[in-house]
Amino acid sequence: MNKKVFNLFVLFILLFSNLGFCAEPTIASTAAILIEASTGKILYEKNAYEKMYPASTTKVMTAILTLENCDLDEMAKVSKNAIFSIPSGYVNANLRENEEMSIQDFMYALMVKSANDVAIVLAEHISGSVEAFADKMNEKAMELGCKNTHFVNPNGIHDENHYSTAYDLSLIAAYAMKNETFRKFVSTSSYTLPATNLYPTSDRLCVTTNDMLRPKSRYYNETVNGIKTGYTTEAKNCLIAGAQKNGTQLISVVLHAGTNEEGLSERYLDTNALFDYGFEEFEFSNLVEKNSVVQKVEIENGSKDTKNLDLIAKDSLRSYFKKETALENVTPEITLKQDALQAPIVAGSTLGNATYTIDGISYTTELLASHDVEKNDTLKIILLIGGILLLILGFSLLRKQNRKTKKKKIRMGI
Repeated sequence: MNKKVFNLFVLFILLFSNLGFCAEPTIASTAAILIEASTGKILYEKNAYEKMYPASTTKVMTAILTLENCDLDEMAKVSKNAIFSIPSGYVNANLRENEEMSIQDFMYALMVKSANDVAIVLAEHISGSVEAFADKMNEKAMELGCKNTHFVNPNGIHDENHYSTAYDLSLIAAYAMKNETFRKFVSTSSYTLPATNLYPTSDRLCVTTNDMLRPKSRYYNETVNGIKTGYTTEAKNCLIAGAQKNGTQLISVVLHAGTNEEGLSERYLDTNALFDYGFEEFEFSNLVEKNSVVQKVEIENGSKDTKNLDLIAKDSLRSYFKKETALENVTPEITLKQDALQAPIVAGSTLGNATYTIDGISYTTELLASHDVEKNDTLKIILLIGGILLLILGFSLLRKQNRKTKKKKIRMGI
């Protein structure tokens, strides 16, 4: 390789490394999504709107409704239905009929161990029946913006009419993770249920089903702070996970995952790959700063000293962008209120909007007047002076005419 070719090769490598190009992660799960929690911005998606069986990730919604309808120290009783309606092979908390525990203890059993009988207890305690609680779940899902979700039970036990999507589950999870108490439950790795009125010993240990929370697991990720696993034969392996780093909260959903050729769990491999991608390739940046000048305008009827006006951003527009995105090159679409661009104008008045569109998402801020604009009164003053001069002239002519008339009368002896 001669020197010139070598230099071109080095330049090529440096150019592309500086551009920060990074391929999206290869995801084996049938459906997946990665979002930034505070903005809801989608960073990655794969079949995210396809209806899938959610399995025990359903319990995120059950937990939301429990926290919104119960006090943690409130007591709930175990029904016969809660115990005997759970099919063989599904996880349970080894409850006793008519046993009583606090909502807090039931929540740990629900979200740490993923106990299906506990979900029934909570549903019946809140709504009186599983069917009524499912209606409540569906109402909440619609409230959160879910469009392809339908729940028929509180635990995710398989039913053909019980489904959701990766996108809808991310909406539910993002909402849930805003609740500090919810975050406490889903980030717990183990919890022991206390002795109760019908269970005399404290030997019912709840260990998390989420290997990403267990330090000794090969899938452990120190940034992960929840939230829920799921599995049925039909749904295969599912996982909603949350991870926080440097104040940024990401949420991922992977559905219908299996194992790879090495026998490793794809739901954890995919989730780790998504979080690596989300944290390494994106960062929070401002499209525009609050009070920064977006556009300059001239108010035609403004006074000479005030007519040149800055339009400033009312708010900072901040989101989670790819690091190589050249935000400074994004030109806003300006919409001005023409009827408002007339003096006088008060500082802080809304005169229009600026909309920045990037990655198919629009961000809008109002545009405010930077200072008062006084009305230009020069013409008014000129007209006033002209009017006064005309009055003076008219008065002078009138006096002159009167003097002539008077002299004429004297000559005629009148």
